[in-house]
Amino acid sequence: MNAPAALPPTPRADVVVVGGGIVGLATAHAVVRTGRSVVVLEREPRLADHQTGRNSNVIHSGLYYAPGGAKARLAVAGCAETVAFCRAHDLPHRVSGKLVVATEPDELPRMAELARRGKANGVETHELDAAGMRTHEPHVRGLAALHVPSTGICDFRLIAEKIGELVGKEGGEVHTGRAVTGIARRASDVVVRTVGGDVLGRQVVVCAGLRGDELARAAGADPGVRIVPFRGEYAGFSESAAELVKGLIYPVPDPAFPFLGVHATRGIDGHVHAGPNAVLAMAREGYSWGVVKPKELLGSLAYSGTIGLARRHWRYGLGEVRRSLSPKAMVRRLQRMLPEVRAEDLSPAGAGVRAQAVRPDGSLVDDFLFVEQGHGDGAVLHVLNAPSPAATAALPIGREILQRLTGETLGPLTGRAAA
Repeated sequence: MNAPAALPPTPRADVVVVGGGIVGLATAHAVVRTGRSVVVLEREPRLADHQTGRNSNVIHSGLYYAPGGAKARLAVAGCAETVAFCRAHDLPHRVSGKLVVATEPDELPRMAELARRGKANGVETHELDAAGMRTHEPHVRGLAALHVPSTGICDFRLIAEKIGELVGKEGGEVHTGRAVTGIARRASDVVVRTVGGDVLGRQVVVCAGLRGDELARAAGADPGVRIVPFRGEYAGFSESAAELVKGLIYPVPDPAFPFLGVHATRGIDGHVHAGPNAVLAMAREGYSWGVVKPKELLGSLAYSGTIGLARRHWRYGLGEVRRSLSPKAMVRRLQRMLPEVRAEDLSPAGAGVRAQAVRPDGSLVDDFLFVEQGHGDGAVLHVLNAPSPAATAALPIGREILQRLTGETLGPLTGRAAA
């Protein structure tokens, strides 16, 4: 009798990264730079298909974030590194600067606070009066503005795909269409269960975005938060209206929210879009009102954090819904800064979904959030809150995750392109 054929060995790596968005790929690249083996598992058929590939593509300066926090530190570093990476690999980008425009008197103290934060974070800003702002954006109107020279524009999907290419060239593996169904920690390694079979990692990093809390619970961790999906919809400008915007025009944000408000952005392709708003999505990947998953929607609505958030900010939420359903309401918001824009100038231009971590008391997690299970072999690190500016900050975030996992510190990439 013939002996049964031996089963193929289960794939192993020093580090398994769950999630092929820009943060997961940047983490994988940091790992391969140290000579460790890495496998990236992405459930979608292509990389960067969710938050990375569906955002404003703005390279953030680090202006907004509380001094001393991870967002401030990593966004400032990431701004410069993103530009350097694009230059090194001949990826489209433009450092155009932006205006943050105050249109009402009560916004002036908030604008001053932004200038203070910028100074504390090492971000260059210039305060402009009404005439000064029009030297940068002739069609903008307001009381005053901050000009932020280091802000830019790029294509984060292209950057993520390039990082994935580099991971492969440097010996790592990147698998798409490989959904993770479970994570089991053992004494000296971690079993990552996928639709294509198990993968073993000495350590695992979960950068699963909209599914991050689900996988944390599946691994036996208490995330302490729930991911609540907020859809942000974009409106494209007509060709004639696009002439009203030279670069990036932002409102002064409401400090109670992590959202930056409806802004006008000239993309790297020359097209101008406005957005995003922020409405509760009807599914984790609910990119339109027509995408509804009752179980996921009920989970969001029944969560104590969502209820607490709604009680505190229901007026704000109703305004966002109104702007989602009415182009006239959206354009009225824009007209505070760009009075020449008309409703007929706007048309739907896609949407993204922000994976926002919300605490049980209804407070929003404002900084990046990492939850670690164990140390050394058998450890799992969960990235549980990494919305904007995570795309900008991805390269330094990847190095920080490596340091948390291994204790090893890497410097930024050099400006040289890979051979």
